[in-house]
Amino acid sequence: MNNYNSDFSLVAINSSLMERQATDKILACNEEIKKYGLVLTEQQALALVQTRTNALKENKRIELNGGIVDKLILAFCNSPYVDKDTYEDTLHELISLFYDLKNNTWDTISDDDVIEFMKNAFNNRCHGSLELLAGEALRLSEHIHCGKTIKTFKED
Repeated sequence: MNNYNSDFSLVAINSSLMERQATDKILACNEEIKKYGLVLTEQQALALVQTRTNALKENKRIELNGGIVDKLILAFCNSPYVDKDTYEDTLHELISLFYDLKNNTWDTISDDDVIEFMKNAFNNRCHGSLELLAGEALRLSEHIHCGKTIKTFKED
């Protein structure tokens, strides 16, 4: 086996291990989210990890800890606008939106602040609409591009 093939094998093994760890973190959230009548299966967890991987590729990002999906799961599990029938689909959209927003705000906002912004907007101004949330994310991005901060963002 030449060096290129062995390097590729190591990358594939590492990627597989990271996906397994991310899946396990998602499944560990079931303990908390079951309080809200929600549960994620292993198949759903794998699909969410794949959405995360795709979103990272689309946004040309690298993430080493894989801790965003579980944070989104826990942040949105008590939303009045999600239920067991819509939860997984909502999470897929939130994952993509999260990474888009991180890129579009030039990483000037911490992960936790982005999640807090998304949850607050989703539950309040957007009344559970992912389309309206995407619009709010765009408004925040434009605000940041003008040299302002999330603290000065007006939530209309």
